[in-house]
Amino acid sequence: MRLLMVIAILIFAMPMTGFGWAEGTNILLDPNLMCKKTRRLRGKLAEICRHDSALLKEIIINGINLGFRECEFQFRNRRWNCTVLRKSMRKILMRDSRETGFVNAITAAGVTYAVTKACTMGQLVECSCDKAHMRRNGGQPQMVTAATAEAALERQQQAAMLRQQMPLQDQHPSQRLSRMNNASTMTDIAPVEHRGGRNRRPGGRRGRRKFWDNIKFPEGQWEWGGCSDNVNFGLRHSRVFLDAKQRQRRSDLGTLVKFHNNNAGRLAIRDAMRLECKCHGLSGSCTVKTCWLKMPPFREVAGRLRDRYDSARKVTLRNDGNSFMPESPHARPANKYQLVFADDSPDFCTPNSKTGALGTQGRECNVTSSGSDRCDRLCCNRGHTRRIVEEQTNCKCVFKWCCEVTCEKCLEHRAVNTCL
Repeated sequence: MRLLMVIAILIFAMPMTGFGWAEGTNILLDPNLMCKKTRRLRGKLAEICRHDSALLKEIIINGINLGFRECEFQFRNRRWNCTVLRKSMRKILMRDSRETGFVNAITAAGVTYAVTKACTMGQLVECSCDKAHMRRNGGQPQMVTAATAEAALERQQQAAMLRQQMPLQDQHPSQRLSRMNNASTMTDIAPVEHRGGRNRRPGGRRGRRKFWDNIKFPEGQWEWGGCSDNVNFGLRHSRVFLDAKQRQRRSDLGTLVKFHNNNAGRLAIRDAMRLECKCHGLSGSCTVKTCWLKMPPFREVAGRLRDRYDSARKVTLRNDGNSFMPESPHARPANKYQLVFADDSPDFCTPNSKTGALGTQGRECNVTSSGSDRCDRLCCNRGHTRRIVEEQTNCKCVFKWCCEVTCEKCLEHRAVNTCL
């Protein structure tokens, strides 16, 4: 009996990080679990789960699957190839490694991208295009310049930030984390100035980067119009689904890191917004130019996140138990755009059931490459085998008017190098 009491005390005294991670892992691996046991849900998540089935499908299923597919593509030539095999990915997500950080960031970006696109395409009754700029002119397109467009974006950003400025104790843990690490979107506020000295603060110090710094506004006057992507709606709902069920506990570094990387993935979508324009006028002239904000291809965003994976910062818990800091005393703190991790990654060279590593045996490598897929690197210097395979390809294709292309089948020989 005494032994059972000791075991029970140890269980309740253990940090709860593992349980939270297990829940988050199950959600990513099986998105349908998000809204199960709805009686226990509260707030906006409960409302969405109970009433918005189309939104649930768009956000959870399409968004998370989009993130995983792009993860596989970005890491297809690396030792860790982001395999979606359930047992392997579950082990990866139970750690706080670089790989976990990238998976969390890319899935948060995928959810943001999917729901934003669904709004633009009119697939959801809960949202539509972003017409915030047009509302200021009675719902009609308004003529603007680069300076007035920036001012409009500034006002819109400040309005969104004011909605977030609630007492700290009333905020969601992910919002508290952002503020404690100077990573909140509220830090984006900076004076709007002319193009020559834009984003400059008095004294010559450069202000904080804003998401429209990368947008190239056209010269002269143009119209805010078209169907701008409603990325703010996507950001909010991505946060609700991926952060809502997980709560930070004191000394829970894993949750702090997860919230940070989730937010970095969402910001990668927001900060990659671009301006697209279309000319209107007789005989191909550009009498009136209409412009709107649009997301880039998701692959472009994923490539940026992969670069941030390579430069991710290792962090450790601060003494307050509510924030993290760089593990190295000489390293600069990570900003809100960078990925962070707390656990070192395995080498992924050999199978390891504890870490989820599948090894690289049998993987195809490239002897002429200078990148991560070159044979000595991918095969971990174990060597590789070479064999010649025959493949059928389309050849001698002929275009026939109208409108058909006919091809013959040709056999080609290709050398395949495989890791030992």
